[in-house]
Amino acid sequence: MRDFLQKAKQSSRIIGTLGTAMKNNILLQMADELINSTFMILEANNLDMQVAKEMNLSSAMQDRLFLNEKRICDMANAIRQIASQTEPVGRILDGWVTKDGLNIQKVSIPIGVIGIIYESRPNVTSDTAALCFKSGNVCVLKGGKEAENSNQAIAKILQAVLEKNSLPKEAISLLPDSSREGVAKLIKEDKFVDLIVPRGGEALIRFISENSAIPVIKHDKGICHTYIDEDAAIGKVTDIVINAKCQRPSACNSLETLLIHQNIAPHILNGLDESLKEQNTTIKGCTETLNYIKAIPLIEKDFDIEYLDNVLNIKIVKNIDEAINHIQKHGSGHSEAILSENYTAINKFLNEVDAACVYANASTRFTDGGEFGLGAEVGISTNKLHSRGPMGINDLTTFKYKIYGNGQIRK
Repeated sequence: MRDFLQKAKQSSRIIGTLGTAMKNNILLQMADELINSTFMILEANNLDMQVAKEMNLSSAMQDRLFLNEKRICDMANAIRQIASQTEPVGRILDGWVTKDGLNIQKVSIPIGVIGIIYESRPNVTSDTAALCFKSGNVCVLKGGKEAENSNQAIAKILQAVLEKNSLPKEAISLLPDSSREGVAKLIKEDKFVDLIVPRGGEALIRFISENSAIPVIKHDKGICHTYIDEDAAIGKVTDIVINAKCQRPSACNSLETLLIHQNIAPHILNGLDESLKEQNTTIKGCTETLNYIKAIPLIEKDFDIEYLDNVLNIKIVKNIDEAINHIQKHGSGHSEAILSENYTAINKFLNEVDAACVYANASTRFTDGGEFGLGAEVGISTNKLHSRGPMGINDLTTFKYKIYGNGQIRK
């Protein structure tokens, strides 16, 4: 493990000093090679899907794991979009001259070696590798066992491009020991690894947060809410709710609990109920909701479940304050939305709700690096430091102070 990580650390000195043109050219080559290797990737993914079915993985997990030509094309396009981003390294963030005539510049630099631990989605391998490379970082990737063949195929393609350009393949590498013990070793190696980004289940996040000797930026669970205010435009409600819940229920930015102001509930629930049932959504409702529609009775612990499935909680609230209080109690700090035409209510919600992303009159499904124009993301950070929300290339940099003098000494 240490020999492997030492090589990664050594390669970070090379990757961290590459010029913009070279990085972008290599990224575009990586995108092309993913497309050229589509058949090989699909063969590897098919092996993973067969095992997933034999292990009876949930439909949500299988959806995350599955690749087809379109998804591979999307992976390649994400890399191209990352290549098109403004150079994140070497930006002068601030600058001034002191009373002693020292010229101080605060300059962005790569973080170094980033360990990324994730589950299911093979596209995370190419997304995070490209983001790290563009920002001058080396990545050590640890995907889930369920995607082992897919991840290895993608990593080999990206490494081949590095070697073709006389760069160390260790700049993008899979952790050689993918067991729980291997992860436990990785997160203790603070001499070689500068940051750990875990994205996955609650148990994984908790284990890494509690045991890592390396700084951690969590991609925690997404218990997302949408609050329908009494002044919501009824014509907008159904489309937004259906999109947030049903477009891709397995995503961490999908809607889990719908909160509805008591004054508008009678006017929207029947129609919304019909639309949700057309989408085969399982509805769990509070006592008052059951007065309007048929649903499974809610219990308190349901509000703390990240379903990642086509299941929706519905709760009727007295006012916006009760909605905000509910979100603060049960939310995970990911993405929250209000549907309203009331400017005061919108601003109250956006200002008071403590989450990485807060929306007015839009679906929470937009919390995504690609949708934000970042190309992709390393994860959706629910931390407050040093990054929050979709982590793009600028979130994968830190800074140093460069001080230019002319013989000054401190008196």
